[in-house]
Amino acid sequence: MYKTQEIRSTDFDIRILKMEIIETSIPDLLIVKPRVFEDARGFFFESYSKKNFEAVGINIDFCQDNQSKSSYGVIRGLHYQLHPYSQSKLVSVVQGAVWDVAVDLRASSPTFGQWYGIELSEDNHTQFLIPKGFAHGFSVLSETAIFTYKCDDFYNANFERGIMYNDPSLAIDWKIPAADALISEKDLKHLTFKEADKNF
Repeated sequence: MYKTQEIRSTDFDIRILKMEIIETSIPDLLIVKPRVFEDARGFFFESYSKKNFEAVGINIDFCQDNQSKSSYGVIRGLHYQLHPYSQSKLVSVVQGAVWDVAVDLRASSPTFGQWYGIELSEDNHTQFLIPKGFAHGFSVLSETAIFTYKCDDFYNANFERGIMYNDPSLAIDWKIPAADALISEKDLKHLTFKEADKNF
């Protein structure tokens, strides 16, 4: 469905930039690995190029960038917005490391109710493309982490929903001891997967 695409750039030493797209076990949930150029000075990579994404068949019109900083053990999620204000997200980490999780909420999907997790870090530069119809959350594995994500729709409190991070029916492994988990009061009040509103 997707293909690796080479785009010639004139912005960085006239070299060929690559973006690798990796399909996961859940349809439409994708891992994005940009090509990173490193030398003694540091590194460079294109964290996002609309042209490159469209070249591999990903046509998402992102409209907002968000960033958060969290300490070790923080779990944020599981968050989503109902249709018609659902959001696609392109998530990554610029400092530290997180375990990032997406849960399929699409009733017609063969993987409805399943989750997929991946480590995102400042070292691996990996990005996670989460389309509409998924709940999203992450846990912080490092001392602190700065997490960033692009959205293709704006926040709408009336359509905001959440699912319990520790719902037994999902059995998500957050990669941190339960005793170290730091959860906001708001996230502790989320419903179970079965109870939560879903209109995808």
